[in-house]
Amino acid sequence: MAADPSSSSAVAMPPIAKAVDAYRKAVATAATATAYVVLARGMARELLPHDLRAAASWAASLLRTRLEPLPAERRTLVIKRASGSSHHHDDGGLYDEARQYLATRIDPHSMRRLCLSGGVYGAKKVLSMEHGDSMTDVFEGVRFTWASVAGEGRHGPSSESLELSFDAEHTDMALGRYVPFITATVEEARRHDRELVIFMNEGSHWHGIEHHHPATFDTLAMDPQLKRSVIADLDRFLKRRDYYRRIGKAWKRGYLLYGPPGTGKSSLVAAIANYLRFNLYDLDLSEVRGNTALQRLLNGMSNRSILVIEDIDCCFSAATREDGKDQAGDGASDDSSEEENTPDPWDTQQQQHNITLSGLLNFIDGLWSTSGEERIIVFTTNYKDRLDPALLRPGRMDMHVYMGYCGWEAFKTLAHNYFLVDDHPTFPAIQELLSAVEVTPAEVSEMLLRSEDADAALQGVVKFLGEKKQATGEGN
Repeated sequence: MAADPSSSSAVAMPPIAKAVDAYRKAVATAATATAYVVLARGMARELLPHDLRAAASWAASLLRTRLEPLPAERRTLVIKRASGSSHHHDDGGLYDEARQYLATRIDPHSMRRLCLSGGVYGAKKVLSMEHGDSMTDVFEGVRFTWASVAGEGRHGPSSESLELSFDAEHTDMALGRYVPFITATVEEARRHDRELVIFMNEGSHWHGIEHHHPATFDTLAMDPQLKRSVIADLDRFLKRRDYYRRIGKAWKRGYLLYGPPGTGKSSLVAAIANYLRFNLYDLDLSEVRGNTALQRLLNGMSNRSILVIEDIDCCFSAATREDGKDQAGDGASDDSSEEENTPDPWDTQQQQHNITLSGLLNFIDGLWSTSGEERIIVFTTNYKDRLDPALLRPGRMDMHVYMGYCGWEAFKTLAHNYFLVDDHPTFPAIQELLSAVEVTPAEVSEMLLRSEDADAALQGVVKFLGEKKQATGEGN
């Protein structure tokens, strides 16, 4: 009896045979679908009018256009080079600022051609784009494209320009934040790179020389908390231009540095200058012949500068606000010392020169105080109690900084400066002795300078402090 093909005992079709059969069915189906499509297109051409077919094609094209994103509209800001400016000198124009900014953003590996300038007489080497090239900068996640364009025509190099391109939707960002960011970045870089000058007065004129004092806040031997407060005050001052303008005050700040001789007042002034990158104007009042000459000198100071008058207590007595009047005895007690009642020859000289404290105060916070911006005024004194109270009130000397004797933290700074040591077997003894004696940072520095060997120098400090403690005890 023949086997039933549908029964379970029938021989199964091989897998390859199944695959071949499925392929044949797929090909047949595709051929049938293709035939229907060809037939439908042919019928459409025959049955549908030409205008209707054109309308359908236009509708399909419009739909694709609506679904696909449109290319963003672009804006281009042209920054022209100022006539007569040079690539080697900053003239303060936006063109030079943009070039200096882009020099810090150029990736030399992504540019086909680059221009390298500078390097003459120690000048910094600067990269820039060649004319016809472009580069991209990203600010707050937005891409800005820069291109260098060479001018043509009779104006020559003065018609060179930089073109800044961006999507139209970012116009407000470009003008309101990106361009000001470039200006602020370049100003900060120029401030840090500028060579400092210290000016001294000769008659009614300033004479300047390069200033290379190495003092910084890192190397300054003073109380760390006080140091941080001074730095914070300086930082706040730098950021408050708009605030000072809004409240109607001159953009200046006054500091009174007082304390015993040798406590680092002059070093703090140098550290402030190096931190702010401000030029120094060291005013010697003994060289000034009258208030008019003083006014001329003070008005001749540049912005971003520091006016320093050292030992201000020696320049004016406690009552010299009125020219030609000696009021030192007014209100003085009967038991005043001979030193206090002795006329100061320097003060007499000042009266002969017709220089008054009022003339100086008028520049500090009077009508002449607005003749410049971003200025620091520093007075130093060894004897704060001898100063006229008019000098001390807020608005003139805004921050009073006491430069005291050498404490433990200040000593550790000195030890690190001189020998790069942060710990030593002599440190416990030195710490204990510093808490018992009054010694200035200048005295400690002198002892550290006596040997280049750290062990010998620090042992010398221990001996010096011990002798000073013994002398103090015997004196008591």
